[in-house]
Amino acid sequence: MSSPQNYFATVARGLEDIAAQELTRLGAINATPEFTGVSFQGNQETLYRINLWSRVIFRVLVPIADIQSRDAEQLYQGVQSINWLDYIQTNQAFAVNCTGSNRNLNHSHFTALQVKNAIVDQQREKTGKRSDIDTENPDIIVNAHIYRDNCVISLDSSGFSLHRRGYRPAMGLAPLKETLASALLAIAEWTPDLPFLDPLCGSGTLPIEAALIALKVAPGLYNSFAFENWPDFDKTLWEKLQTEAQNETLSELPSVIWGSDADANIVSQARDNAKASGLEEHLYFQHKALAEVEAPADHGIIICNPPYGIRVGEEQELGALYKLLGDVFKQRFKGWTAYVLTGNKELGKKIGLKASRRIPIYNGPLPCTLLKYDLY
Repeated sequence: MSSPQNYFATVARGLEDIAAQELTRLGAINATPEFTGVSFQGNQETLYRINLWSRVIFRVLVPIADIQSRDAEQLYQGVQSINWLDYIQTNQAFAVNCTGSNRNLNHSHFTALQVKNAIVDQQREKTGKRSDIDTENPDIIVNAHIYRDNCVISLDSSGFSLHRRGYRPAMGLAPLKETLASALLAIAEWTPDLPFLDPLCGSGTLPIEAALIALKVAPGLYNSFAFENWPDFDKTLWEKLQTEAQNETLSELPSVIWGSDADANIVSQARDNAKASGLEEHLYFQHKALAEVEAPADHGIIICNPPYGIRVGEEQELGALYKLLGDVFKQRFKGWTAYVLTGNKELGKKIGLKASRRIPIYNGPLPCTLLKYDLY
């Protein structure tokens, strides 16, 4: 039996532990959280399954070489030492993404150019032909990560960021990434048998992600992945995993999922997004001001992401919204558990309730806190 392959999943800062738990559930071995990523081991089936099913990560990289790269010349020679005919055919277009830097390689575009040149020069020497470069829609994506005097060369198996589920043509102001919405549901320990409500739902990301989880819809079921262009692609295995995923999908939600918002246009966007994801029959989106929101059941989970006063809305006006949120929770949601994601400590205090937990989280580059309220 062949030894397991090393992989690296990239993830938003602060979600490394949640991602490691998810990857382990999906069959990853030795999933180890690192800064903005998780290293793990597995086989080809693990790689395919994680791309198909992960709700929290951005992409899965497959390291193929670790080379010395003190400067541009050493990087070029190291990349040339890899046999690229094993990974890229000359009739395939490729792109190079570069992350990290050191003293001599401190411009990602220049570093990516060195890697690209080393690959196409080798192709020309060995075959007399070379691949085209396509940064928009490449067949193969090479990732170069510089750290100190080393460069890890990887292939990107995903080909696009997995947070793009493909259902969201309509974007509200400051939307949550789908990966973060799924992570919040996991942190809140929401399970599909619990009623779910987002009373400030925006373009509907949280309710839609909750419904996709509840219906066991694999996020990558209708996507194409970069690994399908690799020489070792196992079409039979991939089709087997896709068929299994289709067969797991449920036709009815175990419990009800609601979203509401005070902005009629935004609610209309949420409904469009639900329709694009095939969920219009399953989700309830209402045009309703926060002051009018009532508990739709005697228990459940609320998660909401009110504006922080950084990009959307001004802080003084928002103070009243946060206070109202606390009042509505206290008066109408006894028996529920509420979570509020905020990037503004002062506004968080306006909720006026004692948080039972404060969980640090990043929304993109913004340091935020997820406040948990047990409503008795």
